[in-house]
Amino acid sequence: MGHEHNHSTKAMGDKRLIAAIGVNAILTLAQVVGGILSGSLSLIADALHNLSDAASLAIALIARKIGRRPPDAFKTFGYRRSETIAALINLVTLVIVGMYLVYEAIGRLFAPQPIEGWTVVVVAGIALIVDLATAILTYTMSKNSMNIKAAFLHNVSDAMASVGVVIAGTLILLYGWYWTDTVLTLMIAGYVLWQGFSMLPKTIHLLMEGTPKGVSIDDVISAMEHVDDVVSVHHVHVWELAEHTIALEAHVVVKKANLPDIERVKTDLKRMLHDQFDVSHSTLEIEQEGSGCVDTQTNSKRGGA
Repeated sequence: MGHEHNHSTKAMGDKRLIAAIGVNAILTLAQVVGGILSGSLSLIADALHNLSDAASLAIALIARKIGRRPPDAFKTFGYRRSETIAALINLVTLVIVGMYLVYEAIGRLFAPQPIEGWTVVVVAGIALIVDLATAILTYTMSKNSMNIKAAFLHNVSDAMASVGVVIAGTLILLYGWYWTDTVLTLMIAGYVLWQGFSMLPKTIHLLMEGTPKGVSIDDVISAMEHVDDVVSVHHVHVWELAEHTIALEAHVVVKKANLPDIERVKTDLKRMLHDQFDVSHSTLEIEQEGSGCVDTQTNSKRGGA
């Protein structure tokens, strides 16, 4: 029942992403048509921005599907890290979009460009509705997925851009305040860059197999050494195979004992690691007290060569 529920949840998530991609693609087409009919280059430019949202959602969807593939001889740990790679791609493009917005805003300080009529404001309002609908479709999924959150942030940045166009366009048409467009663009760019740069380190940390957030190597070693018959622990490595999937490998020195006792110690260690540190994949090399570590001996020989 649990497996079926999980499969059903993933299928529903895929349908949400497909729906979000569909509405963004339709909006892109509508903006291009509106831009051609009104002669507005800003609408066509916004259409290209919206197309990047659809592309980011498509990347997220493809990564989700690849990530479900089971381990094989080519990828023995499986393909789940593909979602992290997708997040990195989307975050990098998000930062590029933010920098481009800053460039455009600074350019408009020297060469103000008037909004071309109410057509632009109306289409931007429609774009905002679509962006909000997409955000609703992906918000829940973004809470527990770095991949979906990166795509979600793309959509949020586009929604804020649409809000900016509506507000700035209205103020310009009513009062001729052209500076509002520049100010709002800089505010949107600041938000986009802040979100992008705040998530990038986390994504790179995961790809670099860094220690998971909230896990202390010293605490792990201390907890392991408190298990009965464990003398010491060394060569400890803790990383995330994929988001929310923690792995550990370590050398464990135990008191001299027979095989059943060693197996009991190993079982106790794995249970403790799972319960206290949420480690779902642990590899433990057991060493007898006084026998010495083979890896250490090998490394020292290599170092002296």
